[in-house]
Amino acid sequence: MPVAVDQHLVPMTGTEASITAYDAALDDLLAFRPAVLDHLGTFAEEFADVPMGHVLAGHLQLMSTDARDLDAVRAAVAALDSLPCNPRELAHRNAIAAWCNGDWVAASAMLDDLLVHHPTDLLALMMGHQLDFFLGDASNLRDRVGRSLGAIDHAHHHHAFVLGMRAFGLEESGDYAAAEDAARGALDVHRDDVWATHALAHVHEMRGETAEGLDFLSATEADWGSGNLFTVHLWWHHALFLLEHHHIDELLAVYDREIHHSRSSGVPMEMLDASALLWRLHLDGIDSGPRFAALSDGWAATGADVSWYAFNDAHAAMAHAGAGRLAQAREVVARLERSLDAGGGRPGGNAAMIASAGLAAARSVVAFAEGRHDDVIELLVPTRRQLHRFGGSHAQRDAWQRTLIESAIRAGRRDLAEALLRERLSTRPDNDFGRVRQQTLAGTARG
Repeated sequence: MPVAVDQHLVPMTGTEASITAYDAALDDLLAFRPAVLDHLGTFAEEFADVPMGHVLAGHLQLMSTDARDLDAVRAAVAALDSLPCNPRELAHRNAIAAWCNGDWVAASAMLDDLLVHHPTDLLALMMGHQLDFFLGDASNLRDRVGRSLGAIDHAHHHHAFVLGMRAFGLEESGDYAAAEDAARGALDVHRDDVWATHALAHVHEMRGETAEGLDFLSATEADWGSGNLFTVHLWWHHALFLLEHHHIDELLAVYDREIHHSRSSGVPMEMLDASALLWRLHLDGIDSGPRFAALSDGWAATGADVSWYAFNDAHAAMAHAGAGRLAQAREVVARLERSLDAGGGRPGGNAAMIASAGLAAARSVVAFAEGRHDDVIELLVPTRRQLHRFGGSHAQRDAWQRTLIESAIRAGRRDLAEALLRERLSTRPDNDFGRVRQQTLAGTARG
C-alpha cells in the first residue's frame, strides 16, 4: 500500500480514498462532532488495511476513560500489529498500547516525542492534549500545544481549533488574559468550537465572573448546546454559573434535561459531571431529590471491580455517598486500595494517581457523608495542593476544596475555615460559595 500524506503533510499509509476519509474524520474529531464515530465504521468496512483507521479507533476508545472500552482498544492494537506501519503509525500504536496497559504518563511522553518529529500530526496533538487534561498536567496542557501551533499553517481551518486547545492550556496555567484572547480568536473562526467555548467558560469560572460566564454561555447556546460530544460538560459549566446565582430550579431543570437522565449514555466522563454538580448542591444543603440515587445506579452499572482512572472512581464514591449508599461508597474506596496495591507503585500508572490524590479524595467524601469532618480535614489539608495529580481541571477539583471548607466550618475549625475562605476570595472576590461561608462564620462569631 502506498505511503502518502494527510492534509497536514504527515506520512500516512493508505490510498487516496482512505486518506480523504481520515481527513474527514479528523475534521469531525476536532469539532467534537458525533459523526467522527461513523468514520470508524467506514474504516472497518472499507479500509480495514489502513493503519490510521485502527489508530483512530484506539484513541477514541481511550478518550472515553471507560474501562469497558479496553477490549476494543486491544483489538485495535492487535490489528495494527498485523499491518505494515510507517514510523509515525507505529509511534501511535505504541502510545495506545502503553495507555491501554495503564501507563498514562508513558503514553503522553510517546505522543510528545511523535510530535517532535511530526508537529502537525493533529491526532497526536489532540490525544496528547486530552491526556494532559486527564493527568492534570497544566504546564504540558499549555506547552504541548505551544510546540505545535507555530508549525501549523495559519491559513488552514484547523489552526483555530489548535488555538482553542492553547486557550485551555493557558487557562489551566493561570494566564487568564492570554487564554481569553486565544479562545476568542478561535471562536472568531469557528463559532461552534466547543473546546474553545469550554476554555472561555473556565476563564470566567476561575476569575469569579459568574454573571459574564452565564451571559456568554446563554448567548452562544445555539453553537454548543446540542449536537456535539462535549455538550454535557458545557451544560455542567452553565449549571455552575446558575448555582452561583441561586437559580436552583433552573439548575435542576438543566440537570434533568441535559446532564443526567434516563436516556444518558452512562459514560463516566458525563457521570462525573453529574456527581460533581449534585455534590455541590449537597454541600449547600439543597435536596436534589432522587437524583443521587439514579446517578449511583449509573455508576454501579459500570460493573468496575478494579480502578482504571482514579478521577472517575472518586466521583463514583461521591454519587454513592450522596445517595446515602455508604456501603457502595466504601467499596469504591476498597477498589482503589486494591488497585493501589496491585499497581506496584508504577510512576506512570493509575496507582500513582490513586496514591497521590485519588484515594484521599474518595475517602474524604465518605468521611463527609458520615459526618467525620475532622477526618475530612486530615485527608484533604495535605492533599489539596496535590489534587491535580489525579486529573481533571481546577474547576472540577474545586468540589474537594469546597468540601474541605465546609468540613472545617462543621468541625468548628474556625481558623482553618477563615484562612481557606480568605485564600478563595483573594482570587475570586465575588465567589458566592466563599462569601456565604464567610458570612456564616461572621454571624456565628457575633452570636
